[in-house]
Amino acid sequence: MGQWIAAYDRSVVEAAAIPAASIAACSSGTVIFASTLARAMSSAAALGYRTPCIDAVFREASLPLSLWRSPRLPPQLRAALFRLGWLLGFARGAESLAVATARARSASALLIAGAAEGPVVLIGHGIMNRLIAGELRAAGWLNTGRHCSGYWGAVSLQSPQ
Repeated sequence: MGQWIAAYDRSVVEAAAIPAASIAACSSGTVIFASTLARAMSSAAALGYRTPCIDAVFREASLPLSLWRSPRLPPQLRAALFRLGWLLGFARGAESLAVATARARSASALLIAGAAEGPVVLIGHGIMNRLIAGELRAAGWLNTGRHCSGYWGAVSLQSPQ
């Protein structure tokens, strides 16, 4: 499972797979942030952003690992089970939910600071994006729309200014 996760973290995305709604949602961004993972950086490039601010604070929260080998399950199912376990407090070999939430707070501070220069786009990852969005909402930001879901999903938030 660890090798599967490492390979996934090294994977890149196909530009042809970007839904039009996600392209439109990102088009107004003037301050671009991205995670250090290859799929986030390749997503930024596919969207036409050649020089995003790349920071590890935006990385996906890692999955906990377990040494059990049985039963044999598809990697996606194991990942879903490990993520559920992580949300319930199992964090073997990974940062805890509390640590990831603190990291999301730091990430939201960077986005808030960037928003002083103009519209911000974050190219990140599922769980971490949700944690960051929660921190932004706690700071008074408002949801203004949802564009697609799943991979290439985009959520728009507006600062309280």
